[in-house]
Amino acid sequence: MDNLIEKLKEFGFNSYEAKVYIALLKKYPATGYEVAQNANIPQSRAYDALKSLCTESIVIATNDKPQKYNPVSPKELTKRFKRKINSTIDYLEKKLPKVKQDYNEPIHQISDYDSNIEKLKEIINNSKQTIYLEIWNEDFKQIEKELTEAYDRGVDVKIVGYDNINYICATVYNHDGARDIEYATGSRMVYILSDNNECLFGRIELQVIWTQNCDIAYLLKEFITHDMYLLDVYQRFPEQLKYFYGTGFKKLKDKILDKKSVYNNR
Repeated sequence: MDNLIEKLKEFGFNSYEAKVYIALLKKYPATGYEVAQNANIPQSRAYDALKSLCTESIVIATNDKPQKYNPVSPKELTKRFKRKINSTIDYLEKKLPKVKQDYNEPIHQISDYDSNIEKLKEIINNSKQTIYLEIWNEDFKQIEKELTEAYDRGVDVKIVGYDNINYICATVYNHDGARDIEYATGSRMVYILSDNNECLFGRIELQVIWTQNCDIAYLLKEFITHDMYLLDVYQRFPEQLKYFYGTGFKKLKDKILDKKSVYNNR
């Protein structure tokens, strides 16, 4: 009984109103005196509670003398609660985002390898439509099971792979410059974007960034897809690109990167 009273209080009843409503469910119609007796509360408190519940149309008073009271059914009461909850949630969903127009999703840092892998798995498990991923083969093996399960759910998986990733459940663009990148950054890099919304990127052995910030998600998609564009072109026209840009794109690197760049010295 105490649990019922506490639950009714969560929906705006006070203790006396909850006890009166429960007493009426046990015996109705009932006079105010009978309600007070059945609820084991002072008669004055019973009448105050009945008046309040009648105002809310949770209790209906008759025209008898002495006046008697009937409760609305539990089913009707809970239907009202559901309508109130749904109405409140709808209102909050519409209004809360407008409180601060320039709200941005926070950016979180994760700082050890095991935690980074677990966060990758969580992102993949939550994915519903698309995954864009850049990853080293060594780290790919840690999340291959989760990626396969995502593929089986119908998620479209596209990967830029380092160190020759061989995987049939995704479109894979293998990148030849793994060693140069690892040397330049001091770690293996990872980039993932799920459903154009949730993303993680950084040096997987050291520290990564995780966020649902839409602007960062947009930039990350641009970065990964442009890598895919270039790799697709390179795979189709390797000799032509070597002719124009030299082995390892040296001419292109000289054109774009500064002379002190680590990439220019590899």
